[in-house]
Amino acid sequence: MLLGKLLPREGNFFEMFNQHADRVVEAARAFSQLVANYGDAHLREQYNRDVDNAERAADRVTHDVNRLIHKTFITPIDREQIHTLINTMDDVADLIQDSAETMALYDVRHMTEEISRLTELSVKCCERMREAVGMLAKLSEKGTPEAALKTCEEIDKLESDADRVMRSAMSKLFREEPDVREVIKLKAIYELLETITDKCEDVANVIEGIVLENS
Repeated sequence: MLLGKLLPREGNFFEMFNQHADRVVEAARAFSQLVANYGDAHLREQYNRDVDNAERAADRVTHDVNRLIHKTFITPIDREQIHTLINTMDDVADLIQDSAETMALYDVRHMTEEISRLTELSVKCCERMREAVGMLAKLSEKGTPEAALKTCEEIDKLESDADRVMRSAMSKLFREEPDVREVIKLKAIYELLETITDKCEDVANVIEGIVLENS
């Protein structure tokens, strides 16, 4: 009984999930602008900073959530679900930053149509992920669980689209690119970008579990 009085019964986890999802979308959109303006060194540097700032802000939210789990006596959903959700979301932010850093480290000189397409799908996945996360606090409302599950299905479809784009990109790369160094660079970028959508799908799977268990 004393422990229950000393610790808060519920932390504001849903709001923190929303804050983190906002930062992920910020990072994704900044990365999209980086790709769109890659030929402009000044803009490229600016959008790289924007990606880094969004990723660091997401890290802080993740840290706060993981710390709050240990300070909260009764959580609104299962502790393990909270831990898995926030850390999987944070993996998305990390992968976006990794993609931007890899482009710089590998000295990628130009963007391909496939990079642009994979980036577009990644942004859409992150936006849908934010929509699904935003529904978690309202699962008791009529129609919300169904809407959340539908949004998760949309993420799954986007991930499948990204997988098809990557396979096509790899086939084209190995058939048409004569420079082995370019093959290595672009292969790494394609794989990273497709992994962003994979990780969004992982988030969707966690959300589906939460919805089914709590609605």
